[in-house]
Amino acid sequence: MVELTRGRFEELVAEALDTIPGELTQLMDNVVITVSESPPEPGLLGLYEGVPLTERGEGYFGFLPDRISIYWREICAVCATPEDVVEQVRITVVHEIAHHFGIDDDRLHELGWG
Repeated sequence: MVELTRGRFEELVAEALDTIPGELTQLMDNVVITVSESPPEPGLLGLYEGVPLTERGEGYFGFLPDRISIYWREICAVCATPEDVVEQVRITVVHEIAHHFGIDDDRLHELGWG
């Protein structure tokens, strides 16, 4: 387990977002990314809730933003070093953003983004 303040963890999430290519972040639409303290179920490091871009049609309007939650305490609990936290945050951010783009878990595992 790694001890990090919430503020430092939020910085790591922001840094992970900065590694996403600009051409992809420009395509992200109606989504908010938040740091949450604890997941709704043990072992969950991040969660995407919303309508993926690939499933939005002409009738998509008036929806609340999609939500990506990154679980601060859970990630810190599964990591042994601060460097592990940095890497796990990046993996989790990429994984959840991929869901926003309509990529499912099976494909993410194939691509190495477990």
